[in-house]
Amino acid sequence: MQEEDGKREGEDGRSPGPERLPERRVQQAGGHRAATILGRVMASRLIGRRSTTAAGIYVSAILGFLATVVAARVLGVDDFALLAIVLAAVGLLQTLLDLTVEEALTKYGFRFVTAGEWGKLRRLFRRAMAVKLVGAVLAGLALLVLAPFADAIFSTEGLAAPLAIAALLPLVQAPEGPAATALILHGRYDVRGSFLALSMGLRLAGVAIGATMGVTEAVVGIVVAQVVATACVALAGWAAFRRFPAAADVPLTDETGELRRFVVSSSLATGVVSLRTSLAPLLLGVVAPAVQVGLFRAAMIPQQGFGTLSAPARMILLTEQTAQWERGEHDRVFAGIRRYSTGAAALTAVLVVPLFVLMPDLLRLVLGSEYVAATDAARLVLVAAVLQFVFGWTKSFPVTIGRPNLRVWTHGLETLVLVPLTLAFGAAWGATGAAAALLVATVVFAVAWALLFVRVRRDGVTVAVAP
Repeated sequence: MQEEDGKREGEDGRSPGPERLPERRVQQAGGHRAATILGRVMASRLIGRRSTTAAGIYVSAILGFLATVVAARVLGVDDFALLAIVLAAVGLLQTLLDLTVEEALTKYGFRFVTAGEWGKLRRLFRRAMAVKLVGAVLAGLALLVLAPFADAIFSTEGLAAPLAIAALLPLVQAPEGPAATALILHGRYDVRGSFLALSMGLRLAGVAIGATMGVTEAVVGIVVAQVVATACVALAGWAAFRRFPAAADVPLTDETGELRRFVVSSSLATGVVSLRTSLAPLLLGVVAPAVQVGLFRAAMIPQQGFGTLSAPARMILLTEQTAQWERGEHDRVFAGIRRYSTGAAALTAVLVVPLFVLMPDLLRLVLGSEYVAATDAARLVLVAAVLQFVFGWTKSFPVTIGRPNLRVWTHGLETLVLVPLTLAFGAAWGATGAAAALLVATVVFAVAWALLFVRVRRDGVTVAVAP
């Protein structure tokens, strides 16, 4: 009788009998095995995406570097200086007038995706696209206004036509940022990396064809390449956006003020960051002969190289750490930054000495003998580029924690040092002086961020970074 009761209890699941235990162990083992396989598949997929992202960005860097080499060799140092001035002016005015909404899209986009607030996500994208278009139009108009006066400002000839044509760049580039953000919100930074490679490949083709005819034609090639690249990214971004669940737009009533402050802070931060790469050549062109701008642009190649080297990590940090922060996994964010900084420091320790010693030979080999005069400037830029590489996480970290104003403060301090030193040192020593100013400003920036990060980690984000 007891045996029959035991069997019945085992059958109805309240107290399994001995004959059920092997079966349960098999089921548990099967569940563990399935979980292990699933974990391996997900890890493999993550590694694949990261690898594809790195490959795409590095290919784009190589293509971008080749575009610079082709322009420098085909145009010669004098015309290359004109192209450098045009691109610096475009970068500066586009950054100052075309509001940076991509970072707000990433930060709040992950927030709305995590919360399943699809109506707010759609309204966010619509507003962002409208703001981008308005800013692009303003930047284009500013370039058109600058074009007739550029020759007088920079004491040279041949800037008016290429600047007028370059005024189209902000407008044709405007949809690319929001479209790329839609991909990132799906975790597809690998697709974004692939499109970066495509975009730079198109630019290389445009420069290679146009530069054989002159500076104006090189700018035309760049504009045409950007039109094609933006169209490709926009189509992919639109397809990604449509994969979000359908929902009617929901007003961003509660987030409007916070969003506005975020966009303004982010735009100011991006603006002061652009001063390092865009304003310095323009200031140098005002106080020194235009040829010094060409030499300075050649000297900036180490910065371009190290910036590209860190780009995959920065894109991955922005995507993954922003999602982690929204889930409350703050310790993982800080640990990731420490790993990045340690790895970057170890890598640069191996590379910096050979590059420093071989710099004149590299300039001669890559750009030609007329650019060897940029050796001292390139060595100074190399040291600054190493510091920027180690502190590359500072671009994504403020966005991740929702405090883009940190970039305003730190890059603002950097700019306060950079601008007067570029004018003073550039007037005295040309490209070498501008590079020295860049190095001093970068050291100030790195020290400020090191102190700030320690305080944030020690005291807590809400205390340390409050406005």
